[in-house]
This record gives sequence, structure tokens and C-alpha cells, in this order.
Amino acid sequence: MNMEERIARINELYHKSQTPGGLTAEEKMEQRVLRKEYVDAIRSNLRAQLDNIDILEKDGTITNLGERFDKK
Repeated sequence: MNMEERIARINELYHKSQTPGGLTAEEKMEQRVLRKEYVDAIRSNLRAQLDNIDILEKDGTITNLGERFDKK
């Protein structure tokens, strides 16, 4: 299942949860799993972007954020 399909399914489950019948226990579990996978993917993408940012310091050196903060 690709990310677009996951987002579509998350939205389906959300809209179903707003109806009077609500979600079954299995659907609630599926919703939690899909949301967690989505958030994990967003975090890893953001981390990858931040790791590839270089900063030009005042003294003229270039510091890579990924190398700088992965050491801590």
C-alpha cells in the first residue's frame, strides 16, 4: 500500500468514525496503525531533509546539520 492509498484509507476511517455507527474494534486498530505509519514516514522524510542541510558559518566553514547533530 503506497502513501496515497494509506492517506485515503485514513480519511475513509475518519469519516466512518463520525457516523452514528462508528468504527469496529478492528477498524480502530487499523486506523491507529495507519496513522502511526503515516507519522513515522513524515518524521523520517523530515529528518532526511534536515540531514542534508548545510549551514555557512560566520567563519566561512560549512557545517552539515546531519553530521553535527547525529554525534549527540
